Amino acid sequence: MGALLPIVLVVLGVGLGAGAGYVLRPALIDEETAEVKHPENHVEEKVAVETPQSELSYVKINNQFVVPVIKQDRVSALVVLSLSLEILASETSAVYDREPKLRDAFLQVLFDHAYLGGFDGVYTASPAMDTLRRSLLASARKVAGENVFDVLITDIVRQDI
Repeated sequence: MGALLPIVLVVLGVGLGAGAGYVLRPALIDEETAEVKHPENHVEEKVAVETPQSELSYVKINNQFVVPVIKQDRVSALVVLSLSLEILASETSAVYDREPKLRDAFLQVLFDHAYLGGFDGVYTASPAMDTLRRSLLASARKVAGENVFDVLITDIVRQDI
């Protein structure tokens, strides 16, 4: 009987763990019918620009972005991101000159995204990340001009508090 008790406890623990994992799994998102919240002033930008790959350069924005996620008037999580910009190689120094303004614009987009629930649930799902990338690209183009071709999210992590 004494040897049977540990085996029963292991089986019970595995069963309860599997059941808890099943119950607490994230909701399934159908990417075709998923509703994405957009800010009221959201403008869809479609730009088709052909630029030779050799003329492009990548600029890493110095320092990470830290975005608080607020729930019920309390910080429930922190999201930390690193961003890079795909630009014309000739515009590298101009982007570094405008970095404070770019950081401000990016932070505003990230705060809006967090406020609208963009970092809730499965925040790395393709529709949510595409919305965030488009918004970041639009704000980068407002600050640095049309020579910004893409915004790359190189690192992203959410730490629940």
